[in-house]
Amino acid sequence: MNNTPIPLGPKADKATVRRHNLSLVLRAVHDAGDATRAAVATRVGLTRAAVSSLVEQLLENGFLTEWGKTSSGQAGRPGTVLKVARTGPAGLGVEINVDYVAVCVVDLAGTDRVRLVEHVDNRGVSPSEVLGRAAQLAARALASAAEQDLTPVGAHVVVPGLVTGGTVRQAPNLGWTRVAVEGLFAQSLSALAPARRPLPVSSDNEANAAALAELWYGAGTEGVRSFLYLTGEIGIGGALVVGGELLRGAHGFAGEIGHMVVDPDGPLCPCGAHGCLEQYAGQAALLAAAGIETTAGVLGVAELQRRVRRADPDALAAVERAGRQLGCVVSGAVNLFDPDAVMLGGFYRALTRWLAPAVERELALRVISGLWAKGSGRLRAASPLGDAARGAAGVIVQEVLADPAAFADRGDDD
Repeated sequence: MNNTPIPLGPKADKATVRRHNLSLVLRAVHDAGDATRAAVATRVGLTRAAVSSLVEQLLENGFLTEWGKTSSGQAGRPGTVLKVARTGPAGLGVEINVDYVAVCVVDLAGTDRVRLVEHVDNRGVSPSEVLGRAAQLAARALASAAEQDLTPVGAHVVVPGLVTGGTVRQAPNLGWTRVAVEGLFAQSLSALAPARRPLPVSSDNEANAAALAELWYGAGTEGVRSFLYLTGEIGIGGALVVGGELLRGAHGFAGEIGHMVVDPDGPLCPCGAHGCLEQYAGQAALLAAAGIETTAGVLGVAELQRRVRRADPDALAAVERAGRQLGCVVSGAVNLFDPDAVMLGGFYRALTRWLAPAVERELALRVISGLWAKGSGRLRAASPLGDAARGAAGVIVQEVLADPAAFADRGDDD
């Protein structure tokens, strides 16, 4: 028997406990939508006096607001309703994709307050130019947020590729390799607003952010804590949420379902391999099979949607073939990870009605549990609220909710 003592770390002091309890109270109000001090005390298991002290600190620092009175139906004075503040700290999300850049500001309640999108082809453009363009859009979003008395306390940049340690290791569809995305974006944003306090910047894969947006804000995952999220764009992104947490893998690269091989002798993929799923069910493959110009971008996707609604045979056949290939690959992921649901995001969301029959046939045939029969309701369209830019902003919001004391003074510019 090994009697080596397990290191327990430093003992929590009063300040540490108070920081933790501030988060408990803020989250309790956030999750409830509104609550009285008494209701919060009951929920978090603290005394009313302790909760009142914590609430006063959260009110003073702009995390909570008071909102009228409510009666519990019992004797005594009515309680003051607490809500998460609609001004003050917020999150800034920045999504860089192949054919667009999007930015989003989300307040602490999870409301999308600013959204800007620029449709532009980023292929063959230098990373510094693309990130500079994203910074310009972000600067506009920050100005709009300031007009609403919102102050983003951090920026989260997401890219369709392998992202680790602030660097895009590889983003095949953008043509990026080893790009210091956090540093370049922060430098560009600081140059646009030199008088402003530098905004902390973090980064991740865009499919991860979209999956988190679905988890936090999407109606389709209500009660579902484990799901596979697929986002159809120029490429195909994927993310796995297990028990309400992202499954990142040993190096943070889990979820690259778009590069699972359908046919090893198939067409060359920008990643360097042959026959990846993207070459059969990605945006370019779908548009080409439907007879639509593959460089048409968002207009091409809109045209594909119009054609399937009109029951155009080429468009329907293209979607059916893509659904079949998608179903084959997804069934393997379902057998491996056993999620509760599969969410179709990106442009797949609008095509779910036509994609689903082919995908569900493959799932029913190939998933050995028998739980994915047609009509099981496990294959779902993602929520319109579950997009990567919103999820990226939500990452910052979650950081504030987890430790409000760390962000209490970030709203003031130097």
